[in-house]
Amino acid sequence: MALIRTPLGRARGMGASKHGVGHFVAQRVTAIALVLLVVWALAASLQMAHGDFDSAARWLASPVNAALAALLAFAAFWHMQLGMRTIIEDYIARTATKTVLLVGNVFICWLGGALTILAILKVALTSVAIST
Repeated sequence: MALIRTPLGRARGMGASKHGVGHFVAQRVTAIALVLLVVWALAASLQMAHGDFDSAARWLASPVNAALAALLAFAAFWHMQLGMRTIIEDYIARTATKTVLLVGNVFICWLGGALTILAILKVALTSVAIST
């Protein structure tokens, strides 16, 4: 009996998969956070444009600046991971290739984010130790 029904007929009444909304909301929240954080980063970059590494390290030693820089890195890599996941799911047909790319996407994005945040913390904490 089920073989006679159309795909739409088989799907009716099954309800939503309940996981797409969270992904959609996460993309929008990270996009809004990135708009605000990138505006802050551009303003800060323009202020430090003629400085050297030591002045930038002193600037990053401020807990507010270090926290905002880490949040920028976190939001950027998370947003990138979500966007690449959507692209992979939409355009890669073979299941094995899709799985490998999705796992690689997660590892690359989270590794990049972790290394970026560690670099921010290293510069921020090293410049605090030098300036005291």
